[in-house]
Amino acid sequence: MSWFPWLFTLWSPSALSLLLLNAMDRHTGLEVVQAIVCSRWGVPINKSLSQDGDVIIGGLFNLYYKRSAVEHGFTKLPHYEPCTGLDLESLKNAYTMTFAVEEINRNSTLLPGVKLGYRILDSCASSYWAQQVALSLVGGDAHSCNLTPSTPRSAAYGQPGETAAGQPVPLLIGTASSTSTIVLSRVLGPLSVPLISYLASCPCLSDRLNFPNVFRTIPSDIYQAQAMARMAIRFRWTWIGAVIVNKDYGHLAIQAFQEETRGKGVCFEFIETVLKETIVSDASRVALTIQASTARVILVFCWYTEIKEVFLELAKINVTDRQFLASEAWSTSDDLLQDLDISKVASGVVGSSQKASLPLCSGTESLEGLKNPFADISQLRVAYNVYLAVYAAAHALHSLLSCPDRESSSENNSSTCSSPKHIKPKELLQHLNKLNFTTPQGDMFYFQGADIPAKYDLVNWQETPEGSLKLVLIGCVDGFDLHLNESAIQWRTGSNQVPVSVCTESCPPGTRKANRKGEPLCCFDCIQCAEGEISNQTDSLHLVTTAVFVMFLCYRQTPVVRANNSELSFLLLLSLKLCFLSAWCWSLDEVVWSRPTERKCLPLYIYTDYHLCDMAVPEPPCASTPEKNTKKHLMAR
Repeated sequence: MSWFPWLFTLWSPSALSLLLLNAMDRHTGLEVVQAIVCSRWGVPINKSLSQDGDVIIGGLFNLYYKRSAVEHGFTKLPHYEPCTGLDLESLKNAYTMTFAVEEINRNSTLLPGVKLGYRILDSCASSYWAQQVALSLVGGDAHSCNLTPSTPRSAAYGQPGETAAGQPVPLLIGTASSTSTIVLSRVLGPLSVPLISYLASCPCLSDRLNFPNVFRTIPSDIYQAQAMARMAIRFRWTWIGAVIVNKDYGHLAIQAFQEETRGKGVCFEFIETVLKETIVSDASRVALTIQASTARVILVFCWYTEIKEVFLELAKINVTDRQFLASEAWSTSDDLLQDLDISKVASGVVGSSQKASLPLCSGTESLEGLKNPFADISQLRVAYNVYLAVYAAAHALHSLLSCPDRESSSENNSSTCSSPKHIKPKELLQHLNKLNFTTPQGDMFYFQGADIPAKYDLVNWQETPEGSLKLVLIGCVDGFDLHLNESAIQWRTGSNQVPVSVCTESCPPGTRKANRKGEPLCCFDCIQCAEGEISNQTDSLHLVTTAVFVMFLCYRQTPVVRANNSELSFLLLLSLKLCFLSAWCWSLDEVVWSRPTERKCLPLYIYTDYHLCDMAVPEPPCASTPEKNTKKHLMAR
């Protein structure tokens, strides 16, 4: 849905002209050639957490997540009821932003002489709300304006002494959703307003051509998806299920997982989607799918609010024997870890999370008696992403406002330095692209395009004596390198024994694989080799037809091959090879993304008159000793 029609429902034509003219004035330096007198249409956004300052930065957080239904009759303006359902984790992240701003203002070397302020608004876990509040932040929230070419911008909007509640911001911290970040980038990209997201991890946002104004303090999903794929390969989980959010975040993450496991023998039994707007029915459907499945390992790429409903449904029907792999969006959720109803389902979860270095409180305060996500300061991974985003904004502002020759330039009235009251987002965007600084914790920070270097912790949910769950560090991901301490993992089985998740157990020696018609290639039957056939390996990874063909070709002049009707043998071997290739081509049309190779037994014609050792090749495995002057045909397919 285009954002222009939606925008017209929120602002009158004069107000929209105000926004666009304001943006042109701020971001391109063009002067308006006609006086504009306008007023805001609708009620201004007055619910915000703000602090005045010389420079104001904006923050978007999903403080509330339950939205009321809105009727779009297109005959009158839609009425949006306030959101409900306070999200304590988002509230904690919002207060992390205020903490970081206050810490920066106490720093005498970072932004000296400049007070940093903020204005934080609720985006209500919705792209529509995110657009409204973002435009309110970027365009200012003045009630009226009187704009002429000679009117200073500070005088055109609002009154002197404008507070943070109405002052336009040159940069936004947010949002938590990849979809909302994509939408805001397309809306604000032409205005060059930088967005620094703390939780939008869609790989698509790395595209600088389409999203030149997006930065993020969380790595792209491609790294954690590949790490999970390598775990599946490492533990031989060839038959798994997946639950993903029905948005870019979920679809692109599962695509990265599939690309990493292609050709590695990993198949999906099911891929179920969930959406926040229909989570009640979705959770029930997904729980029943998991209950009916034979896959014991379930990969989950969604938000903690969605997976919580799925876990509660699984608890109702007593499905407690599944091993879950968690994405960073819910792997450290305090709300899930402290829910006793969920612990019997979610124990043993293995997931990835952003590395955190944010120091804990060092005062005399105590939060030990409080049991809620807002007061829990033991897990601050997402909060640390917010902390880094604020510091990135501050260092970019510091670089923009730094002017070694400020005093001499002022005397000559030829200053090229930026002023805190006249910051152009386009210039701030350029300084973010060149950012390189050391965090208060001593870590180097810089952007690689939109991203930061990928560093994940691998965590495991383990039971506590009280019945709740705790996080235990079991490894890390550094770029594309996976480091895992298997002995520290407590699986869903309650032990260190790795769970098994396969469609069919491996075929033992003496049997061969036979695919089941109409089923994924990971599902097969193990059929006994017929009399006179051999198979001495478990799930062999090679078809031996080519090897036999090459052997016959190399020794085509020997008595054994010549006596065996070499022309007919070559024709048979070539025909067999083409048959195998046709099966491989057919498998490309399957929904399954990997093709385990079938085990084939070696076709050999052995004569006692000419021993194979005379050909200087290793003697093949035999099921029985050939009798003299007797031909043994050893074959299995």
